[in-house]
Amino acid sequence: MAKAKSDPNYKIIAENRRARFDYAIDRDLECGIVLEGSEVKSLRKGGSNIAESYAAVEEGELWLVNSYIAPYEQAKVFKHEEKRRRKLMVSRKELSDLWNATQRKGMTLVPLVWYFNDRGRVKVKIGIAKGKKNHDKREAEAKRDWSRQKQRLLKEHS
Repeated sequence: MAKAKSDPNYKIIAENRRARFDYAIDRDLECGIVLEGSEVKSLRKGGSNIAESYAAVEEGELWLVNSYIAPYEQAKVFKHEEKRRRKLMVSRKELSDLWNATQRKGMTLVPLVWYFNDRGRVKVKIGIAKGKKNHDKREAEAKRDWSRQKQRLLKEHS
């Protein structure tokens, strides 16, 4: 998401805010996605959700599973399924890296954000992540609270 603020074509479609809370993101990767025409039109209107979705490497291909795209009302004949599996496009090297990462214990592929890039294409940012335990979540929350409190103290004494 390099040109987020300056580019007029760049637009976030859906964001998985819960992912950074539930998972420790090791690294992320931008993927293309295979969509039907009515899906793209629906995404432009803003009806989608990736909160419960995940990515999986199956039979040498990368798939986005359980993502929701609202039906497009004007599509009469060529309607799409709302929660179908959608193929993600990555290079062979990236696919093998993702396959190796998911074979390690506890690593999973989590979609972080859907967006239109500077050329108007739909892209998905996938994070290679490890699930956080409850004590990790509490520790991260304590650090966040302390940094907020520290900022308040510095602001008061300045």
